[in-house]
Amino acid sequence: MPAVKTANIYSLTSVNSTSSVNSLLSRRQQRHKRNLSLGAPPTSCSPGVSSVEAASPAPSASPLSTLSLDRRTFLRQKQSKQLQASDKTWVRSDLRRGCIHVHDWLTSQTRPLTSQASAQPDPEIPVGSKGWPEPINTCPTPALFIQLHGGAVRRLGDDERPLQILNEYLSNLGFEDPWRVQGEGMNPEIGCLIRFYYGKPRSVGGSERVQLSGVFNVRKGKLALPVNRWSKRQVTLSGTCLIVSSVKHAHTGKMHILPLIGGKVEEVRRHNHCLAFSSAGAQSQTYYISYDSYTEHLRWHRTASKIASQRVNSVDLSCCSLEELPAQLFYSHDLTHLNLKNNFISLHKGVPALTRFCKLRSLSLSNNTLSEFPLALCDNSSLTELNLSGNRLSSLPADIGTMHNLQTLLLDGNFLSSLPVELGSLEGLTYLGLSFNCFSCVPPVLEKLRGMERLCLAGNQLSVLDIFVPLSTVFPYVSVLRLNQLQKVTVGQSNQLVHIIQLDLRDAGLQELDIMPLCRLELLRCDRNTLSILRVSGHALKSLHAAHNGTNVCLQPVPENLTVLDLSWNKLGFVPEWVSESSKLEVLDINHNAITELLMCSGSLRKLLAGWNEVCQLAERLERSPLEVLDLQHNNLTELPHNLFIKAQSLRYLNVSANKLENLPAASLSEDSFSSLEELYVTNNSLTDKCVPLLTGHKNLRVLHLAYNQLQTFTASKLARLEQLEELDLSGNRLRAVPTTILSCQRLHTLSAHSNCINAFPEVLQLPEIKCVDLSCNELTEVTLPETLPPKLQELDLTGNPRRNLDHKSLDNIKCFRVDPSPSAPCVNERHGAPAVWSHGYTEASGVKNKLCVAALALDSFCGIREALYGVFDGDKNVEVPYLLQCTMGDVLAEELQWGQRREDYMTNTFLTMQRKLGTAGQRMGGSAALCHIRHDPVALGEHGGCFTLKAANVGRCQAVLCRDGKAMQLSTTHTVKEEAEYQRVRQHNAIITEDNKVSGVTDSTRIMGYSFLCPSVTPRPHVSTVTLTPQDEFFLLGSRGLWDSLSPNEAVEAVRNVPDALAAAKKLVTLAQSYGCSDSLSAVVVQLSITEDCCCFCEPPPPPPSPGLGAHNSTHPYSAGGDGGIPLPPASSGTVSELSSEFSTSEMSSEVGSTASSEDPPPQTEPLTSHLNLPGRVGLRRPVCGGGSFQRQFSGALSDNGVDSEDEEPIAGVFSNGSRVEVEADVHCLHRHDCPAPQTHDHSQSSTNIPPAVVSHHEPAPLPFSSPSPSPVPPSSPCLSREPQSGTLGRRARANGSVACQGKNQDLIEEAADAPVRKQGGYFNAPAQPDPDDQLIIPPELEEEVRQIIQHLLPPKDSDHACGPEREFFVFYFIFYC
Repeated sequence: MPAVKTANIYSLTSVNSTSSVNSLLSRRQQRHKRNLSLGAPPTSCSPGVSSVEAASPAPSASPLSTLSLDRRTFLRQKQSKQLQASDKTWVRSDLRRGCIHVHDWLTSQTRPLTSQASAQPDPEIPVGSKGWPEPINTCPTPALFIQLHGGAVRRLGDDERPLQILNEYLSNLGFEDPWRVQGEGMNPEIGCLIRFYYGKPRSVGGSERVQLSGVFNVRKGKLALPVNRWSKRQVTLSGTCLIVSSVKHAHTGKMHILPLIGGKVEEVRRHNHCLAFSSAGAQSQTYYISYDSYTEHLRWHRTASKIASQRVNSVDLSCCSLEELPAQLFYSHDLTHLNLKNNFISLHKGVPALTRFCKLRSLSLSNNTLSEFPLALCDNSSLTELNLSGNRLSSLPADIGTMHNLQTLLLDGNFLSSLPVELGSLEGLTYLGLSFNCFSCVPPVLEKLRGMERLCLAGNQLSVLDIFVPLSTVFPYVSVLRLNQLQKVTVGQSNQLVHIIQLDLRDAGLQELDIMPLCRLELLRCDRNTLSILRVSGHALKSLHAAHNGTNVCLQPVPENLTVLDLSWNKLGFVPEWVSESSKLEVLDINHNAITELLMCSGSLRKLLAGWNEVCQLAERLERSPLEVLDLQHNNLTELPHNLFIKAQSLRYLNVSANKLENLPAASLSEDSFSSLEELYVTNNSLTDKCVPLLTGHKNLRVLHLAYNQLQTFTASKLARLEQLEELDLSGNRLRAVPTTILSCQRLHTLSAHSNCINAFPEVLQLPEIKCVDLSCNELTEVTLPETLPPKLQELDLTGNPRRNLDHKSLDNIKCFRVDPSPSAPCVNERHGAPAVWSHGYTEASGVKNKLCVAALALDSFCGIREALYGVFDGDKNVEVPYLLQCTMGDVLAEELQWGQRREDYMTNTFLTMQRKLGTAGQRMGGSAALCHIRHDPVALGEHGGCFTLKAANVGRCQAVLCRDGKAMQLSTTHTVKEEAEYQRVRQHNAIITEDNKVSGVTDSTRIMGYSFLCPSVTPRPHVSTVTLTPQDEFFLLGSRGLWDSLSPNEAVEAVRNVPDALAAAKKLVTLAQSYGCSDSLSAVVVQLSITEDCCCFCEPPPPPPSPGLGAHNSTHPYSAGGDGGIPLPPASSGTVSELSSEFSTSEMSSEVGSTASSEDPPPQTEPLTSHLNLPGRVGLRRPVCGGGSFQRQFSGALSDNGVDSEDEEPIAGVFSNGSRVEVEADVHCLHRHDCPAPQTHDHSQSSTNIPPAVVSHHEPAPLPFSSPSPSPVPPSSPCLSREPQSGTLGRRARANGSVACQGKNQDLIEEAADAPVRKQGGYFNAPAQPDPDDQLIIPPELEEEVRQIIQHLLPPKDSDHACGPEREFFVFYFIFYC
């Protein structure tokens, strides 16, 4: 690297202040401006820009300035800003060095830096000049800004170092290797997570929320009066006022201020792009403003209309990256509510200006990184609500006692450990928030706050809680003490505790709780503790929540006012007696207990949840009950009371799935009366055809789930009477047909009838509201479709019907269409003589809103024939993140394998790298992910140990479970704040945990993909587990969040263990979860394993011995290092038929939200990418790398019906036929002498001029050709693989966003060989171990002359650049002749 360049680099950190950095960047920007022609920036600060924002030169230009730039200049500048190879080499030579990408409002700069505190410049360069030809003028204020996850932009302090900030961010993200941290910092994609700016960027959306400003034609008064004329005026919309001033004297001249609260903003139809602004009151004024464009007109209209519609004078300037308040905001004199959260308001400049709002009542300064309490606020006597949460306050001043009108004070998420005595003088304080601070005991000063109604002390360090006189007054009506480590709660025996009404002790670590003296307590929340004894007074108790405990509840006296009782997830063996005596009880939740007997005798009970118990029977005689919801799933019920529907006439929801029911009770006493039942779930029982007539009495039935019973027929006349039916699930039965009377159900939108014996396609597509039809895993043959498909049809699943006959073209408009692929190609695991080891099936189901927020990834062949990759992704409520993970995660994992498959952290780095690959989509959205990678490590015969290892990684709520010897073995875990280590990590970064245990109210998982705005509290670092597969391993499952919320791992394994088909097993899991109450999107992947000793001992073909005179050849295993010792090159990940059931292709993904292309430099041994077009009957050629001396045999994919495996007739060696087509397979060993001593990359633009070149990736070998007798294309969402590559030669084709997709079929591709051929039964040609140099072509005699002429025409001349070295090149040629 040149010395001058080194000196410039070191000068960036040679001074503690960032002024030198700013000067260098300013000098670079001035150079760029010489080649640009920009709109003239304003010479003085516009009224809409504060003095701080106007200080930096870059953002002073208008964001709407025009740019006139020729293409050559722009491309040259863009190329010059990219990090050069020499820069990367310099950075990688020292771990203390790094790189940051500095952006400005137009371009971006890439600057290598060093992390040294002070680096000495190069001695050849004078210290005064630092390598620059002219002296550098230091900037008085720092101009470097930082932006995290696309949010607010903060100015860097004088003592802050960009490189140190970048490295700490990546370390907190989860990267542990410092060299990897250095490499990630050089990747420009990191800008979506952390970005540095030279000058404060001007985002149009953010500046609009602060103020709108411009020069427009303005007219005052009525348009009909000829006196008033249009004039050019400076118009500003800031706060709650419209400001009109002179253009020349915008700051010093006369200003007209028009308050808009309660006024009007109307469009003037007689003039184009004109608005009329009117103030409220008797003396209202009107201004007419004419805009230059419709865009300006619309923007001003929207903003002003919001202001005019407000009832209070409030301004929201949150998340605007403000350091000071806009000057025009102070014209809003009557401002009462001001929101400034998530900004960077200066303690010495911005806060004192707030005293100018004399009527301000509510002020929010949360998350402004304030280190001290702003004393200036104590002078504002009008404040009644002050929010200082999420700052860095460690103490409160004594002056806070002067704020006598303060009623609400929020100090959550700070570092307070004590309160001043003067706080007790705030007699009007009613709400005090002290959650997530550092209090170890209850502050004694709270005793003086007699009027306080709500106290929040959640997430502190309280260990003992004493509620006794005189401290009883400390605890007001509502006390929140959750997320403390309380070991003991002591309540004094006193009548003065009557004021405590609500008490929240969730997640407090309590083992015993006795609060009998709290006789006026109405609401108690003590969920998620380890309570063994709970004693509560029932005098005034209305709601009790004690879930997730092992408690025995004692209430004295009987709670007569109790309406809600939650005792789920406990160890109750019976329902307490006092429950039946609670006459006002409406909701009872006793799920997940061990209750054996259940009495429904409460006359007011409306909702009863008693699932996952051991109830054998219900009371035979039931009284009339207002019961509306009854959930009895997962019990041992054999029958229901015969008068259930007669007595419970208000019953609308009944779920009795997973029982042992053989029949259902009658709906009514006569045919003229009907029940009110709307939803009925009886999945996974033993119901027979006898129950079908009993369903006709439920005329209002909308949802009916009868899956996995013993139904053989569904009477047509009975189905016709269910006219209100909207969702019908008949899966997992023995039905042979769906009745044609289903056309009577005109409201039906979902029909699921998979895993039956249906052989005729029902007429369901004639229904007008039909959206989803699932007829997979049946025996369909002929599929008859109407000429016009229903307009709302979104999904049609016909997979698992191998004999179906269907015209694909008629279903092109369906959003998600699934059918089986062509069965011509054999399983990937059966090739090369290896036994089949795994097979998979997957399914997806949308939620109640028909929004599919899940995605699955299934690659039976990944980076080689003996590896596989499976994944499940769940976006909760967003669609973008799971689809991005589905399209790119396999490619990211393949890139990580370039660093060597022996690296145990490759799975972790895949998840961490995927965080930046999500781009802008991962800034505010996120999703769970589970990934399973099967690797093959061949072992020799006689050696012990397994050869297949399963590595599973997950973040969020997606999980993987392995079935080993019939038992569930969890491969994943869910990280939440319930874990002490995760809780401490989250609190270390000062994050708030809401009442539902969600970090900042967003996600309950502390490790999840996306949600980068929560980093480092929430990180994508996964949980990784590695298991060696054994013959006892039967299958493993991957499921989304909703699946595991409904089924336990043991239940899921038991449900599908005896299902022979993987697709049917996945379908069953999803159907069970839906019937058990899951309303979210679902995805399940089932991978069946067949691990035997034979497949473990199967080894990949060894390389051949070296040829005479050529020396030893290096092995080219997919993970072996290149000849130059560089990074090893694995094959691509997505060259197979990747089963992506996405609703849109990866080409529709924006490059802004993710890229799968590797950002690293291509390894030196790869060859350049050349475009090609393989024409029929011609031969494509891929030239090998000079220096690759290994050999690999490749076989065609059409092996099923060509007679190759026939034992009766021996085919011609190397030739196999299929109808009228003859395929010839030949190995050609071409000896080319090379003069170049070292491997190098050749330019194919010269060597392949007359040859149709093959598509060659920078990192992967070309794809294998496969011939299939079926001419129809295979849909990308097929669950079986139809065209699988071999031995890791997975070809990839780049998409618009850098992703990859399967290439088209290549029947005539000439491919280089990488391994020794393997002899297979059936006449496959086997090349000799020591190829003869004279034998340049070995083919059958009858085709020898024709093939030789083709090869001689394709090979380059001897004096070409490719014939200059002592290396041998090997090729495998495929020729297809049509007879």
